[in-house]
Amino acid sequence: MKIVIADKSHIKYSEIICDTIKESAKVRGTGIAERTPDYVADKITKGDAVIALDKDKFAGFCYIETWDNKSFVVNSGLIVHPDFRNQGLAKKIKKRIFEYSKEKYPDAKIFGITTGLAVLKINYELGYQPVTFSELTNDEAFWNGCKTCKNYDVLMRTDKKMCLCTGMLYDPKHDKDVKDHKYNSKVLSRLKKIKQALFLKKNKK
Repeated sequence: MKIVIADKSHIKYSEIICDTIKESAKVRGTGIAERTPDYVADKITKGDAVIALDKDKFAGFCYIETWDNKSFVVNSGLIVHPDFRNQGLAKKIKKRIFEYSKEKYPDAKIFGITTGLAVLKINYELGYQPVTFSELTNDEAFWNGCKTCKNYDVLMRTDKKMCLCTGMLYDPKHDKDVKDHKYNSKVLSRLKKIKQALFLKKNKK
């Protein structure tokens, strides 16, 4: 298994990447912002993505987006093909794209929003902290990307202050020793309860 910075030779995987993301969202029953093969291919061409391959077989993927004149960075579209799940690959991909983002955009704050508890755990271990949406980018283009998510109405009802996703932020100015940044199960439990409450509130309406 190799995890590398994607280049033009990997554009051929764009369609399977998008299909895998969509299928994963269906299985989990969670919202996700859809991306087209052309969009993924553009990220690959610009060197803003990493890809995991088992020989020539697609195994996983993640890409970089920048906002507010590159002052904010997002690692998006993290996906692992079903054939390679439950092997710790998602964490390896996330760590690789995180380190690559810090190298390429050293002054940027790195953030993400997700409904996936596994991703929350990985982010926390890397040094991200749970934050309110007000601490994230104000770039409308970023939030417009949520329009294809089935939970977009929740985001709109709260005036973009909160949603079923949890916001997490890594600030290089407040960097911590990741090795000593142990994951706290109480944090996950609290975030999970907040999510469940939001789901119940949404379903009652």
